[in-house]
Amino acid sequence: MKMTYEEHLDEVTTLITEKYGVGDEAAIKMVMRAQAEDFFSGHDDDPSICTLDRAHRDAKAVFQKYQ
Repeated sequence: MKMTYEEHLDEVTTLITEKYGVGDEAAIKMVMRAQAEDFFSGHDDDPSICTLDRAHRDAKAVFQKYQ
C-alpha cells in the first residue's frame, strides 16, 4: 500500500505510539525532529517508498535514534 508523504509521517507516528508505548505528543516530536534533520528527505523525493513496510522500518529507526 503506497501512501502520500504526509500519510507516511502519520503512520510512522502512529506506529511509534503503538509499538513502543510512547504518547502521541512524544511520538510527534520524534517524527518532527527526524523530519527537521532530513531523515525523510528521500521519501519526499520518491513517494514510491512511502509504504506500510517502510513505515514500520522508519518507526523503529526514528524511535531508536530520537527517543
